Amino acid sequence: MNALLAAVLLSLVSAFCYATAAIVQERIAATTRPSRYGLLRSRRWWGAVALNSLGAILHVGALSLGPLTVVQPLGVLTLVLAAPLAAVLVRRTVSASAWHGIFIVSGGLAVLLVLTGSTPVRGLGGAGQIGLTVAVACLLALLLVTATTAGRKVPMLRSVTLAAAAGVAYGAASVFIKTVADSWSPTLPGLMSTAPLMVLIGVLAAVGLAASQSSYRGGGLAAPLATTTVVNPAFAAAVGIVMLGEGFRFGIAGAVGALVAGAVTAWGLAVLAADSAGHRLRPSRPPQVPAEGPGPVVIRAPGRLSGAVHQAVVRMPPVRASTRPPASRR
Repeated sequence: MNALLAAVLLSLVSAFCYATAAIVQERIAATTRPSRYGLLRSRRWWGAVALNSLGAILHVGALSLGPLTVVQPLGVLTLVLAAPLAAVLVRRTVSASAWHGIFIVSGGLAVLLVLTGSTPVRGLGGAGQIGLTVAVACLLALLLVTATTAGRKVPMLRSVTLAAAAGVAYGAASVFIKTVADSWSPTLPGLMSTAPLMVLIGVLAAVGLAASQSSYRGGGLAAPLATTTVVNPAFAAAVGIVMLGEGFRFGIAGAVGALVAGAVTAWGLAVLAADSAGHRLRPSRPPQVPAEGPGPVVIRAPGRLSGAVHQAVVRMPPVRASTRPPASRR
């Protein structure tokens, strides 16, 4: 088995772990009340953390064996696997429009990333690492502020913005993971040089996990998952083009094709968001209770009265007969 095939297989299993974890996170958000530390007592949440961690470890292994622009596009399989897994695990029916949006997003993103160059011209040096860290911090701060302010009026905007923040954090972490994997050295100086990047990767992973968990509350499964899955590889590809010297294949034709694929991806994301919002805004019909006809009429035999009526009759004082003669008529 060559390195590229191993990277593809690891990416497939990683996408399966991420999709399963996303379903568990969405169910936790839909069935529990908001709490600052309540999730720490949930076994399901820790299970989702374990699945995300396993997916991240497999993703690191794939990045160490294959190029960034081959491993990252396989993240769209998280979207493809989430729908059938949700149907199997939580008995959720996936609408036709949701399937439509998933296929549009997957196809558009796959074309977009396939057109991206696969061989970086230069590595990410120390100055580039600092510049990328500052840019990611500013972008995450902007997205989190937007989710906090504008998201109060538009819940879907909050969900999509938090999912985008998670995608940026995960995408930046992938770039730094690739940098560590390319420059890895088991010696003490090598470990000391990569230690700051390892800490930064851990911080970005924690931010991505927290943002993705919050994005599922009130946003459903499809739209937040689609946003994170789109932004993650797209951000990594943008860093590769701007900072690593990568470009689009086939020259101008490839650049035009990438723009078209990006527009198609945005369209599919809009379809998913509209479907998710429609399910939440659609009023649920109250259960129809069949109209009851007149009940059976109970005819009692003449005799002793029952219940309160009998007690009232018994307790009534006897009426004495009047002894006065009736008035004479004229």
